[in-house]
Amino acid sequence: MKTEIRIVNSRKLFTEFIHLPAKIHKDHEGWLPPVYADDNKFFDPGFNNSFNSCDTVLALAYNNGVAHGRIMGIIHHKYNELKHEKTARFGFLECYDESETASALLRFIEKWALERGMNQVAGPYGFSDKDPQGFMIEGFHDIPLLSASCNLPYIVELTENNGYSKLIDCLTYRFSIDVLLPEIYQRVQQRVISTQRYRILEFTSKKQLKPYVVPILELVNETYHQLFGFYPLNKEEMKEFANRYMPVLDPRHVKVVMLQNEVVAFVIGLANMSEGIIKAKGKLFPFGWYHIIRSIKRATQLDLMLGAVKSEHQGLGLEITMGMHLLESSKKAGFKTIETHLILESNTRMRAVIERLNAPVVKRFRVFQKTIA
Repeated sequence: MKTEIRIVNSRKLFTEFIHLPAKIHKDHEGWLPPVYADDNKFFDPGFNNSFNSCDTVLALAYNNGVAHGRIMGIIHHKYNELKHEKTARFGFLECYDESETASALLRFIEKWALERGMNQVAGPYGFSDKDPQGFMIEGFHDIPLLSASCNLPYIVELTENNGYSKLIDCLTYRFSIDVLLPEIYQRVQQRVISTQRYRILEFTSKKQLKPYVVPILELVNETYHQLFGFYPLNKEEMKEFANRYMPVLDPRHVKVVMLQNEVVAFVIGLANMSEGIIKAKGKLFPFGWYHIIRSIKRATQLDLMLGAVKSEHQGLGLEITMGMHLLESSKKAGFKTIETHLILESNTRMRAVIERLNAPVVKRFRVFQKTIA
């Protein structure tokens, strides 16, 4: 079997790139398709501002004239400068269970990276840690997440067989709305409230929430700068991120902590809409939107999307206070469980807060790396 790599440079190949995963995952029960309206914009430089600061390439692998795999290459120059690295990223790798196809795609990205002066490749990774990162290595039969990968197990072995090894893992935890909180959490919340320094903002409408979107994302830039793979969002990327999630965001599940007129902490939850996206097959029209909205209303799980506390206010219990408010509003909304966003295994502080609830790890995602020069 001879594998041919074609760079995506036409509308026809772009369409093939976008829709190939649905063919590969045709028999994958529980596979979460992308929302195609979002995917078409994400991979289009005309819509996605992240392309402006990166070298990129989209490629397809063909066997006997039929597309069998795809991959994206990214060189994020500003991130490399910030971290003093020469790293290329591979992302959105999809292929059938064929070692030759996987090898051809990964070798293509490695050659592409070497030609641009890079000395290592890491992935799967997108433009930032807000994009799906890592291959799932645990949790294959669990409810999928909108913000995470939904790969088949064999892709991990195919990647490792090409000389890639673990760089870092990301974890998600799940706990019940009725979780028994440690007594210390109650004391911490009372202490935060009694100081009267902070105000906890809760919202009932998107109109109320809208003025806080940019300050929230500015706090993300400030607090995430040391995390693996993160590069600060610019104004356009903030706008794109807000536009992607605001239509399905319920303001009741956003909590903001203010100190005078400054946002110093926040947490955002989103109803798990995986069931609706699966029924809609990723298409909003003609009736896909109905399935997605219906699944949001019927969801029993709240997925945490983002959260942060300004550095000088960490360790004072603000995350616990926000979490308790979120538990209360989630219970009123009828949710049964909460699943965390992806937490780096090295983020021992955040893991300790969650693990005090005796919450189990339900999913694990792995980012790989390979030295190429």
